[in-house]
Amino acid sequence: MALDSDDKNSKIEYLESEQTDRESSPSKFNIVTYPVDYTLEILYNKLERNEIQTPNFQRNFVWTQNQSSKLIESFLLNLPVPAIFLYNEPKTSNYLILDGQQRLKSIHYYIKGVFDQESSNDGGTFHLTGLAKDSQYYNLAYSDLPAIDQQFLSNSVLRAYIVKQLESYDDLSKYYIFERLNSGGTSLENQEIRDCTYFGKFSIMLDEMNQESKWRSIFGTNNLDKRKRDIELILRFLALRNYSDYSPSMKDHLSKFMKRYQNADQDQLNQFSSSFENTCNSIVTHLGEKPFHGLSKQSYRLNVALLDAVMVAFSNHTGSIPKDIRGRFNALLENNEFINGTRLHTTDRQTVVARFNLAAEILFSS
Repeated sequence: MALDSDDKNSKIEYLESEQTDRESSPSKFNIVTYPVDYTLEILYNKLERNEIQTPNFQRNFVWTQNQSSKLIESFLLNLPVPAIFLYNEPKTSNYLILDGQQRLKSIHYYIKGVFDQESSNDGGTFHLTGLAKDSQYYNLAYSDLPAIDQQFLSNSVLRAYIVKQLESYDDLSKYYIFERLNSGGTSLENQEIRDCTYFGKFSIMLDEMNQESKWRSIFGTNNLDKRKRDIELILRFLALRNYSDYSPSMKDHLSKFMKRYQNADQDQLNQFSSSFENTCNSIVTHLGEKPFHGLSKQSYRLNVALLDAVMVAFSNHTGSIPKDIRGRFNALLENNEFINGTRLHTTDRQTVVARFNLAAEILFSS
């Protein structure tokens, strides 16, 4: 399996089993998808009432005013505009934007009259820029349009495909739909998608934990990973502390864990944060910086399977670290069964359980 440019530039060691898990496909979902033709006035009002919610992911509103202007002109000229995809949240009946954020925000901004109002540098009144100078709508704000054109724009229709998963106990379809709809150009990494689909108190906490100095020493650089793979490793640590409950795929296990604690109470979040901080402090104190790098003779990158097993073992023994822990760690790295568990089939249940048990036994057994 060839490495893409992101893998080549990553600080994390490439493992084929991890890549296979990352690209795994789910079982068939029981969902319904149906079209709804909304007028722009209805979409504007839903956005104003926050009934259509913009997900939090790495790319916020990125269209230029010229791009947004050409979209608005398309509606005014009665030209076709691509449909959007909205996910029906079962608990609130609100909609999460799966595809079409740029189009919806452009519509919202134009009718409201202010371009990119959520930016720290407001763009001011939204005039239609970048159009041909002989366009009848050139440089017009919504308030400048003749009443008949305002009405025509408000009554223009944008088709939305509503996606609803019928089993409310598991909404992983939201994750996979977003993954596929946003696969053009540079594909989103798994954690980027999770931050979109499960944004909440837990994801905010993960961002904060990712900046902890001891964690950055373990990860090996102060530079945050632009694709959020460092954050995914923190999530992986938290989700595998009870590794006996793990079942493949790792990709879905992490997604379910993030969904479960999406808006956890503060006591639970404090417990996660404390466990992570204490574990990182203990590892740096006893094993030094970048202890999980260089397991492979061919690479000095971080091995994720070594990291998850040792971090979980340390988290369960932060108050009782053996005096010879460094020697025990070296013995762990010389154990053939453990090394195989960090290189082959690293996300299989049997391998995960065996790897974690060996780490706990060799590092902390009396």
